[in-house]
Amino acid sequence: MRIARFHLVALLLAWPLLAWGGLPDNAQGTGEHAPHWQPDPMHEYWDPGTYHRPEAESVEGVFKGEDCLECHAEATPGIVKDWRDSRHARAEPPVLCPACHGEDHQKLSFPTPRTCGTCHPQRLAQVEEEKKYGFPSHALAMERAVDSKHFADKPKAEVASCLQCHSVATKCDSCHTRHRFDPAEARRPEACLTCHSGPPHPDDLAYAASPHGQRYQKEGAGWDWSKPLRKGNYPSPTCAYCHMRNGNHQVADKAVWKFGIREINPHTAENAIKRKRWQATCADCHPPETAGNFFRQLDDERRTAWGSLQGVERLLKALRGDGLLRPAARERPPYPMDFMARLLPRERIGFYEGQASAFYNVGAIERDYFEMWYFDNLGAYKGMAHGAPDMSRRFHERLDSAARNIALQAKRLTALDGKSPSGKNVDLTPLWMEGEYTRFNRDHN
Repeated sequence: MRIARFHLVALLLAWPLLAWGGLPDNAQGTGEHAPHWQPDPMHEYWDPGTYHRPEAESVEGVFKGEDCLECHAEATPGIVKDWRDSRHARAEPPVLCPACHGEDHQKLSFPTPRTCGTCHPQRLAQVEEEKKYGFPSHALAMERAVDSKHFADKPKAEVASCLQCHSVATKCDSCHTRHRFDPAEARRPEACLTCHSGPPHPDDLAYAASPHGQRYQKEGAGWDWSKPLRKGNYPSPTCAYCHMRNGNHQVADKAVWKFGIREINPHTAENAIKRKRWQATCADCHPPETAGNFFRQLDDERRTAWGSLQGVERLLKALRGDGLLRPAARERPPYPMDFMARLLPRERIGFYEGQASAFYNVGAIERDYFEMWYFDNLGAYKGMAHGAPDMSRRFHERLDSAARNIALQAKRLTALDGKSPSGKNVDLTPLWMEGEYTRFNRDHN
């Protein structure tokens, strides 16, 4: 039975409400700090399995897929066009709207990875398998965001954009645009570089600076992206070719240096297996000795980078021991989410002390070290890991420059010994414990 005309008119009138969905006003946060933050309306799209609620005042009725298409050809023609161009539409029988959204119009749902896994169980299993490797991984990206202290502590306007990328764990359309879900789109580097870009993860710079990326930029427009990610199908590898070899949706099984921000033992059994996988991928195009030489260069780069970082850490810890880091931990606002920071204030330096979660209420010299460790170090690692040694060299120059600058600051702090340049003792507590930002953060979070 076809949809009555008044149903179509009602849907068109209700569409603005349907498009925004039904996030309850009293919706609560998730993760370790769930009681301390509330989701914004966009969380319904970023984490649909947790936050999407059907619009109660939508059109009533249980409809077949053909009914959906007839109505939505008027209400959302672009969506229908994308579906008609998809493999779902060409399947036999076609995969129609109710398969993903349900048939009852008042109980419609946004698809989650588990929804997709109903028909694609192997791909869902591969994504879930990432969790055994820990962070970083797509499968744990949402958890990584909402479990961070600063996610609950900082004003939502400052952290909301994080979930545009971290929602890759909770929905598949981060890589496959809805409703077309064309694998050819996800195979192109742009699908990955939408998120893997910027100072915290400069993969876009690294790939563009590599011979692989340079060839893609020159020739990629003419490649046949409908081909699977298999040996011989592409003249030069892309992000997906290397990280999702043969279409495997498990992308954490070759990361030997944990994103470059954590010093690890590269010779553990786990890393030995990861290296073999990485080398096997390189062997699709290169002889084995090329991959072996690549790993020697990467290991040398990491040893050099961590030698520089550890030298600066020792310098900062010496300043801390002499009480010369200003403002001291007791002079600055502690994380509201961090009980130990209130009980035992301590300046945290480096990865293992947790500076990664304390980067916004630190002194200038600590912030400079954080940027050296997180931004310059990442650029150095990403360049070498993606076959762009010139980029790695440039970021090593930045590492060296940052280390020299921090050493000069340390010398100045030692000379001042807690005094201002005029020679007077300075109490920094009022400056850091009060102020517009601090008051807002304390009163609204």
